[in-house]
Amino acid sequence: MNIMTQKIAHIALVVKEYDEAIDFYTKKLNFKLIEDTQLSEEKRWVLVAPPGANECSLLLAKAATPNQEAAIGNQTGGRVFLFLFTDDFWRDYHKMVERKIDFVRPPKKETYGMVAVFQDLYGNQWDLLEPNENNRGVL
Repeated sequence: MNIMTQKIAHIALVVKEYDEAIDFYTKKLNFKLIEDTQLSEEKRWVLVAPPGANECSLLLAKAATPNQEAAIGNQTGGRVFLFLFTDDFWRDYHKMVERKIDFVRPPKKETYGMVAVFQDLYGNQWDLLEPNENNRGVL
């Protein structure tokens, strides 16, 4: 029997400008710039990922149409969009507060771990989450 192996490699995140998005993710969130390749005069292939990430990265995709521009900052209709797992919630939370990250929901201990909701530079909502033993998505 053949077992199929798949994984999510990249998640496209629509951004206004490449350089401001790279600056936010690398300087404010401490992500690593994995690749920045010019594909055409107006299009680049830009990948960023949190430290220690091996499977999935964000593809920073500059909006190219009015519909894409309208989705910037609200790719999920107001729901939390992305989940940033950490091995030390308070270390990362305090670092992000120092870097002026906008937290829209304060830290809270939940049954699945310690969590707070923040916004990226465009308003997309993220969970900062230190999962506990009840969380199936454990680090």
